[in-house]
Amino acid sequence: MSIPATDPPACDLSQRFVRVLSRRDNGFVEFAFSLGWPELSVDLLLPEPDFEAFCRTHRVQQLDD
Repeated sequence: MSIPATDPPACDLSQRFVRVLSRRDNGFVEFAFSLGWPELSVDLLLPEPDFEAFCRTHRVQQLDD
């Protein structure tokens, strides 16, 4: 018995998402960043000014919890 092939879900790599996880007292922002699928992400940590620049450069969509 063979399992029928299914198409993978569509992924639009032009869509970029950020979910802020925490803002630390030392000025760093911990956030989840994802491409295409908001549920698949990597956690990153940047100083606030670099985080703001990162968001502008990548034209991210901010996700709420």
